[in-house]
Amino acid sequence: MTGSQKSPASESRAAHKGQQTKAAIVDAALGLATQIGLEGLSIGALAEVARMSKSGVFAHFGSREELQLSVVREYHERFEAEVFYPALQAERGLPRLRQLFANWTQRTSAEIDSGCLYISGAAEFDDRPGPVRDALASSVKTWLAAVHRSVVQARDEGHLSADMDAEQMVFEIHGLILALQYEARFLRSAKSLQHTAVGFENILARYGAAVPSVPTPRSTIKKSVKK
Repeated sequence: MTGSQKSPASESRAAHKGQQTKAAIVDAALGLATQIGLEGLSIGALAEVARMSKSGVFAHFGSREELQLSVVREYHERFEAEVFYPALQAERGLPRLRQLFANWTQRTSAEIDSGCLYISGAAEFDDRPGPVRDALASSVKTWLAAVHRSVVQARDEGHLSADMDAEQMVFEIHGLILALQYEARFLRSAKSLQHTAVGFENILARYGAAVPSVPTPRSTIKKSVKK
């Protein structure tokens, strides 16, 4: 083997290191995007935050658009890991739907200071066709489809009325999350979480859910508001 040739092991280590570097860059880019938005994200701004050269960042993505797409993919993966997959541990039907919404609310609450990429991205790219808008819209639609499946399962399990409109219910649940973001992040309402919890119970009741056997976490909400 000549000096210019690399062994399979050294090539594997180099590839692994490259993947780690790219993951670190995407992590920094995601943090930056939640602060300044996807549109404000650039190779130069990211290089400064990541303490790398512009050429080093560019080598991993090739374009600003690919950087934005990588951030959208990373955000979606983290969203699923925090909101969707843990809810699958709950019993099928209404318990799982409740857990999905609880996880979603918790994630939204944690993003009050940084902002939700789905919501800020919608404001930035709603009238700008292209791959970034398509990626954002696809991610949101994928998530709402998962919520719809949970609603349908709750109906099929007899936890909701047999003639309920699953699509309309998902629309109203999504609306609660959007209102929570607006009320908490923009209006700084101390009652936003409480209103969201009550709103969810009202939606469940209107669609035929029985009175919950366990109390809703209003006491927890009150404590978090007092802090």
